Order: sequence, then C-alpha cells, then structure tokens
Amino acid sequence: MKPVVLILNVLADAQRSQIEQHYQVIYAPTPQARAEQIAAHGADVQAVLTIGTVGLTAAEIDAMPRLTLACTLGVGYEQVDTTYARARGIALANGAGTNADVVADQAFALLLAVVRQIPANDRAARGGADRDHMPMLPQVARKRMGIMGLGAIGAKIAQRAIGFDMEVGYYSRTQRADSPHRYFATLAELAQWCEVLVVAAPGGAATKHAVDADILAAVGANGYLVNISRGSVVDTDALAAALRNGVIAGAGLDVHESEPAPPLPLVDLDNVVLSPHVGGRSPQAVQNTLDRFLANADGHFSGKGVVSPI
Repeated sequence: MKPVVLILNVLADAQRSQIEQHYQVIYAPTPQARAEQIAAHGADVQAVLTIGTVGLTAAEIDAMPRLTLACTLGVGYEQVDTTYARARGIALANGAGTNADVVADQAFALLLAVVRQIPANDRAARGGADRDHMPMLPQVARKRMGIMGLGAIGAKIAQRAIGFDMEVGYYSRTQRADSPHRYFATLAELAQWCEVLVVAAPGGAATKHAVDADILAAVGANGYLVNISRGSVVDTDALAAALRNGVIAGAGLDVHESEPAPPLPLVDLDNVVLSPHVGGRSPQAVQNTLDRFLANADGHFSGKGVVSPI
C-alpha cells in the first residue's frame, strides 16, 4: 500500500496528480479542511507536506502517531515545530535551493523597479509625460549591495549583483569559507556599509524585526531595502516611518508582515514597490520543489534518507 501523505499547502491539480502516482494523498489546504482531515485520518498519516508559513504544530504531530516525515515545499520552515518533531524522531526536510533562481530574479526586479521608479514611469508614459520635466534617477550599477543571509538564494542574488558591477557584502550567522564576498560580523555593520540591503534570511523568532529603525537609519537616505524572504524580518511600522521621512530612499518588498492582507502603512507610499509573495513562483521553480519533495519522500521511505534535511 502507498504511504499516506497529508498536504497542508495549496497545490494545483497537476502537481497533486504527480504525488498521487507514488503516494496516497489527503489534501487539506484550508484551516477547516486541515482540522477535519487530521481528526478523521491523522492515525493513518505517515508524511506531511507543508510550507514555512503554513507550518505544522506539536498538537498536530501528536494526532498523527504514524508520522515519520515532515517536509516543507520551499526552503522556509519557521512555523514547523522542528524541536518537537525531532523529539518524536520525525525526519525533517525542505526544498532548499529549488526556487533560488526565480527568487533572485524577483529581488533584482524589485530593486530595479524601485530605484528606477518603473511603476511611476509606466504611468507617466501612458499619460504622455515629457521626460525633461521628470527627475533623473540613480543607477543600480556599481552600488554596494549588502545581503542578509547568504544561503542558496542569497548566493544567487550576489551572482546577479556581480553582473551589475556591484560590490557585495553579507551578514549571516556564520562566515562562508567558500564565498568571495566581504563578511560583516553584525547586521548593523553591513547596513552602515551598503547602499542596497537585501533580506534573504529565514523567518522565525530569531530574525523577527531584525531590520528595525536603527538598521534602516544605517542604510541611509540614499539607500534601498529589498525583502524577498519573510515579512517578519522587517518592522513594517519602522519601514513606513523611514520611507515617509526620507530615512531611506525606497523599498521593494515581495513579502510583508500582514500578508495576504495588504501592508496598510505602506500602500499609499510612492517609494515602495510591492508584490504579493510571488518571488518563488515560476513553472520551473514549482516543478523543482515538487521533484525535491518526491526525492525527499522516496529517500525516506526507501531507507536511504532525505535529500535535503533540515
């Protein structure tokens, strides 16, 4: 009999169909369906597929006595109770690196959009504006980029920055011996040095509001913030105040604290470009993440072990 997999995140029919070729699937992408399916079928579940923002709780783990594997579709796992899962002997895996290319693309799309004011320029062009009466805008090339978190995504962003002749520095929990880029021991030092601060760090309690008023002030009035990781890393109220008061020049955000509800302190500001957490979504990336889940699950149930353990 095929192992039973409980899926807690939204998947398209074609994606579920691929998993169903190998596993018996219980699909519960809403809070109500999640509670109902765990109550009705928790005793049968052997693996869970979720995402970092949807997570998996200790109480839910307790309701699934046969559970031996918990996977996140992407790299994030901040709402998964990994400590409790490990105590239960449950294997943990994620999709690290599977969507790094498209997230890095989104980071640069946001950076270019906010620095070169692409949304405003689009509106101006549609209205027949005369460029001679519009302000000249900075270039992205040759700015100093600081990256908070140099994992797979951060490394891809750094790679793209080199193509823009940017000097790259980074801050992370540990210095990467294989990185040619300048390492900063604190986020504050990185913020003071850079002209563009890109947040590519995990979410969760350890990074909540790491980018606060002091960090934004350190980036400076000619500096920009880009966040393609988790909204919780940036203090929204502090960012709104910084943007309104000229503490920083602009921000490009694919994520925000209130999602999916709009970030109300930011929506009326012209110097911020927003997108609805779509940075990791492309046909190629979605297929990569699905392939990684299947590789992790197949490795686990065959006894070989998961491919990308947390």
